[in-house]
Amino acid sequence: MPRLVLAILTITSIHAQWTMQQSHTTASLRGIHNVGRGVVWASGTQGTVLHTTDDGQTWHSCAVPDGAEKLDFRGVQAFDANTAIVMSSGTGGLSRLYKTMDACRSWRLVFRNPDADGFWDALQFTSPHFGMLIGDQVGGHFPAFFSTDAGETWQQFDPKALAAADKKQSFFAASNTSLLVDSAGDQLYMITGGGTTSLITMDGYFTTMPKFGQTHLNLATGVTAGGFSLASRADGSKIIMMAVGGDFKAPERRTGTATFFTGGKWQAPDTLPNGYRSAVAYYAAGKAWITVGPNGTDISTDDGRNWRALKPKAENPEAGKNWNALSLPFVAGPNGRIAKLNPQALKP
Repeated sequence: MPRLVLAILTITSIHAQWTMQQSHTTASLRGIHNVGRGVVWASGTQGTVLHTTDDGQTWHSCAVPDGAEKLDFRGVQAFDANTAIVMSSGTGGLSRLYKTMDACRSWRLVFRNPDADGFWDALQFTSPHFGMLIGDQVGGHFPAFFSTDAGETWQQFDPKALAAADKKQSFFAASNTSLLVDSAGDQLYMITGGGTTSLITMDGYFTTMPKFGQTHLNLATGVTAGGFSLASRADGSKIIMMAVGGDFKAPERRTGTATFFTGGKWQAPDTLPNGYRSAVAYYAAGKAWITVGPNGTDISTDDGRNWRALKPKAENPEAGKNWNALSLPFVAGPNGRIAKLNPQALKP
């Protein structure tokens, strides 16, 4: 889907929701993955890949993969400080996967989109071995690929298995989170928009005959609207899921921007986020859900029933705006924006 055109804003106060970090790039960043122990990777336009090993105090620019100077890396999944895979999004052969094993000093092309009309949207790994990759529909069906060898090789599920509900239904490559893999439950979740807004499920993806389903979600609908991001957390034996989205052409509109799953059903919040949101994630340390978008940041401390804005300090009225993707406590956005969550901002 087309990239959002967002304003350039600067945040300098450490009292804001997000403490800004120096990325040394002006690329639009949509991929970010916090591996842990200070290791974080980010990716974006112009073949840009960044990484840090000191929790963001110093960000380093990676070598650009050969032939990738004009590619848009919408997703990154990393295994440690040395190994990562980036996904570019684009029509046909512009959708690619590159892998590094030497802290991004060099890259190998490991997979190129086999569909001339395809467009990749999200890449997720549940372990260093198992990964999933999804893209926009081709011939009325959604292509889905999987790897069992840390991304070295990829296989496609039955291309006729995931039928689209209509010709306009698609995934949004806004934050690399339109795909959610639950390895414990052997389930795959995908959230759609563009046409019909729904949750596509795949049960038993390790079996020879996985089962597929599609559930309508009460989120915005339209060519530029729908579901943009999925996240989950375990609550004992239950799973609680959060879905956010809206219409990226109408970022101030609150209608249809969030829904949550608990007690076996999807429900509408009592209080919605304050506009279109491109990413959502659960912050376990603060026992809160966080969602971001072009006009602000919202949190929920009651599993999605109510959302409230993280209001900036008076000296920084623009703090918290213009973000694309989350891998908490990190956030990434346009013009090289990377920041780390200030836990104090979560307090009422």
